[in-house]
Amino acid sequence: MKKCIVNGKVILHDEIVEKNVFIDDDKIIEISHRQPEDEEIIDAKGYYVSPGFIDVHTHGRGGSDTMYATFEDLNTISKATLQTGVTSFLPTTMTMPVDDIAKAIDNIATYKDKVEGAQVLGTHLEGPFFNKKYKGAQPEECMILPTVENYLSFVKNHQDVVRKISIAPELEHSLELIQYLQDKNTVVSLGHTNATYEQAQAAIDAGATSGTHTYNAMTPLTHRAPGVVGAVMINDTVYAELILDGVHVNYAAAKALLRTKGKDKLILITDSLEAAGLENGKYLLGNQDVYVKDGEARLIDGTLAGSIVSMNVAVKNAYEHLGLSLNEAVNLASYNPAQSLNEPLLGEIKVGNYADIIFFDDQIQIQQTLIKGQMK
Repeated sequence: MKKCIVNGKVILHDEIVEKNVFIDDDKIIEISHRQPEDEEIIDAKGYYVSPGFIDVHTHGRGGSDTMYATFEDLNTISKATLQTGVTSFLPTTMTMPVDDIAKAIDNIATYKDKVEGAQVLGTHLEGPFFNKKYKGAQPEECMILPTVENYLSFVKNHQDVVRKISIAPELEHSLELIQYLQDKNTVVSLGHTNATYEQAQAAIDAGATSGTHTYNAMTPLTHRAPGVVGAVMINDTVYAELILDGVHVNYAAAKALLRTKGKDKLILITDSLEAAGLENGKYLLGNQDVYVKDGEARLIDGTLAGSIVSMNVAVKNAYEHLGLSLNEAVNLASYNPAQSLNEPLLGEIKVGNYADIIFFDDQIQIQQTLIKGQMK
């Protein structure tokens, strides 16, 4: 069935236009002023018509976590995530015993095409190859060395599902693992790391192309020791993840990252927990209690433990605090993550791309969603 979206403010990569968007099956086939003829009309009712957001780093939402490793939990995250404007995501694991990580990966491989909400593109493995000094909310007793053998011990035959992995590049064998992953369609990201600038640069030279929740859980930029933050900032091939909830990173520091990375290499992430979208209270991250209050999620010792931000709020924060136009803010949550994962048919309203489209109002509150041309 051919469809046509009318009466919308269409957010393209470089501008916002009042045109009609024509869809045939799952793809966008035309963006023009032409009036629909025999197409099914979808009335945008004056809302913004935007590419769906893509979250490359989210642990959970709506009371479910990736590590619970059931279809019901993956499906809950998928549906809750879609309500925030995310049409594709990487359910993200964390540092846990390798058997638990293996179960989570197997669950994603089994059910990723069966979820009812946002599409599962694969998984992001956050850990267990981290430095204990920058453990954040990751349990240090489960951290192991990043050997290829250790990696395969939990990935097993599901390499095609692993789209991103965060590692500490200063650990022994890390460069060997990065090189092993070079041709595996897996993004290597630097995170939870005590690396020097030189060690981070060596990992980037070996093939790492991302910084995990930049600024958080990594060596900072100072004038004599640029650290991982400095390496992420100055390398044009590297994308920088950013949790833009106003808690994890000061907006001035976020602006500095935007200016160094440019508008095409910054990626908004939620790093959200099972508590996201729910009331204040006590929740879990892995096997640890997390306390949510006043928009923050912390362990009992006060350590920040992921976020409860939603992607539409992160985009709103980028628009209001980083000096971006609305289409530029949207790109940080759609086009840039798609490009970082080498997904050329996602992340942009463009002829030939999948019709993953969301409608939102002036406050970026989600009104309607389409995935591959189908209303969800």
